Amino acid sequence: MTDAVKVGFVPFSAPVRGILVVFCDDALKVGPQATKALGGAAAAVKRAAAANRFKGKNGAVLDILAPESLKAGRLLVVGTGKASDLKEIDFLKLGGKLAAKVSSGTEDVTVIAENSSGPMKAAQAAGLAAGIRLRSYRFDRYKTKKKDDDAAPLKAQFSIAVKDVAEAKKAFAPESHIVDGVVIARELVNEPPNVLFPAEFARRATQLRKLGVQVDVLDVAAMTKLKMGALLGVGQGSSHDSRTVIMRWNGGKQGEQPIAFIGKGVCFDTGGISIKPSASMEDMKGDMGGAACVVGLMHALAARKAKVNVIGAIGVVENMPDGNAQRPGDIVTSMSGQTIEIINTDAEGRLVLADVLWYVGKKYKPKFMIDLATLTGAIMVALGIDYAGLFSNNDKLSERLIEAGQETGERVWRMPLGPEYDKQIDSQFADMKNTGGRNGGSITAAQFLQRFVDNTPWAHLDIAGTAMGVPASDLNRSWGSGFGVRLLNRLVADHYEAKK
Repeated sequence: MTDAVKVGFVPFSAPVRGILVVFCDDALKVGPQATKALGGAAAAVKRAAAANRFKGKNGAVLDILAPESLKAGRLLVVGTGKASDLKEIDFLKLGGKLAAKVSSGTEDVTVIAENSSGPMKAAQAAGLAAGIRLRSYRFDRYKTKKKDDDAAPLKAQFSIAVKDVAEAKKAFAPESHIVDGVVIARELVNEPPNVLFPAEFARRATQLRKLGVQVDVLDVAAMTKLKMGALLGVGQGSSHDSRTVIMRWNGGKQGEQPIAFIGKGVCFDTGGISIKPSASMEDMKGDMGGAACVVGLMHALAARKAKVNVIGAIGVVENMPDGNAQRPGDIVTSMSGQTIEIINTDAEGRLVLADVLWYVGKKYKPKFMIDLATLTGAIMVALGIDYAGLFSNNDKLSERLIEAGQETGERVWRMPLGPEYDKQIDSQFADMKNTGGRNGGSITAAQFLQRFVDNTPWAHLDIAGTAMGVPASDLNRSWGSGFGVRLLNRLVADHYEAKK
C-alpha cells in the first residue's frame, strides 16, 4: 500500500509546526484554541478573508502566507459553514480538502481540531484523519521519471491537535483499517493486467491470512469438479487459468449464520469473441472492481476485528478471444444445473457471478448476499457516475444500503426488477440467455443474477460508473476509487455486527 502522508494526534498544547490549519464557521468565527494559536495574526486573517471574498462556506479554503507573529510559515483557514449543520461525512471531506492543499515535498502540518463552538469530538477528528489519508493516496509505482505536476506530499506529517489524544487514537484505529481496505481495493484496480492476472489476484487475497482470515483458492480442477461451467466458460480462451477465492472471517459467535459479499473479478475483459472496440479498452483492467472491493472489505473487517461472521467470495477470470474461447451460440451448464445460451461473450461478468452466488448460497446459507460488479455500461447511461445501481429482492436490505450510502457518500439508487424484464432473458434453446438486448440492459443483467440466489435475501450493486475512471474528488485522486468498502463496512457495523 502507498501512503502519501502520515497522520497523528497531539494535544492542543503541542507547538505549531510548518503549516497551521484552523477551522471557521460562516460567520468567520474560530474557536478558543485556534484563537490562541493565531495570536496576533487574527486581524491579518480577517483582512485576507475580505480581500479573497472568503465567507467560511463548508469546504472553502483560505490559503495565506502566515504573518510574522505566527509560528508557522503558512496558514490555511478552512470553512465549515454552520457548525451545527455538519454531518459525519463532512469531516471526512474536510480532511480531503486539507490534503489537497498541502504542497509537495516535506511538510509539517498542525491541524487544530476545533469548531467555532469548541473542540471536535474524537470521531470527528478521526474523520479528518481518514479524509487526509484517502485524498493523499496515489498510484505511481511504475513511473520511473516524475514531472513536477506528478509530485505529491510523500513525506508530509499531519499532526491533529485534539482535546484528548488517547480518545482520538481510539476512534481513529478502526477508521485507519477501513482506509487501508479502500487503499487495497484501489491498488488492485490500478494494477496493469499483465501484473494482476487471476492467479496473482488470488495470491494477493491470501495475504488476508495474516489477519486471521481463512482463505481457500479453487483452481480449474476444483471448479470443474463443482461443475462451475458458467464461470469456466468465460476464462477458457485465456492462457491464465481462472480462480475462485473464498475468504472467511469468523468474528461472530461460533455457528452463527454468516453474511456474504461476492465480487466480479474479470482481470481483463476484451469482450472475448464479441470483442470490444479498441478505444478505451485499456480501462478493462478495472473490470475486477467488485472483487477488489470484496478483498478490501474483508481486510477492513478483519483488521478492526468486526464481531460478525463474513464470507467474501470472488470469481477471478480473464476474458480473451483465442481459438479455445467461448462462442456466441454456445450453451453452458452452470453449477445450479441451469443452462445458459451465450448470446454475447462480452456479457461475461454475470456468468462468473452466477456460479459464485450459487456456490456461496448453497454451501454457507448466509443471512444475505450482496454482489458487486462493474457489470454494465447501461447503468452509467441511467445513473451517471455519482450513484451505483442497486437491485434487490429484499426491501429491508435495500433500505439499509441506501442509508449507509448517504452516510458514507458512496451512494446507491434502487432500480426495478420484475417479471416483464425477466422475459427478456428467456432463451429458445436453453433455460436462459446471457443478455436481454439493449433496452434495460442493467436490469436484465440483474434479472439474470437473481436466477442464481434462490430465496436468499440478495442485493446486486452495479458499480461500473463508480469503481474506476471517476473524476478526482475530495476523497480520491486515483483512477481506481475503492468504491464500496466504506459503504459495506458501514452496513455491517450499523446492522449486523454484535454490539459490545
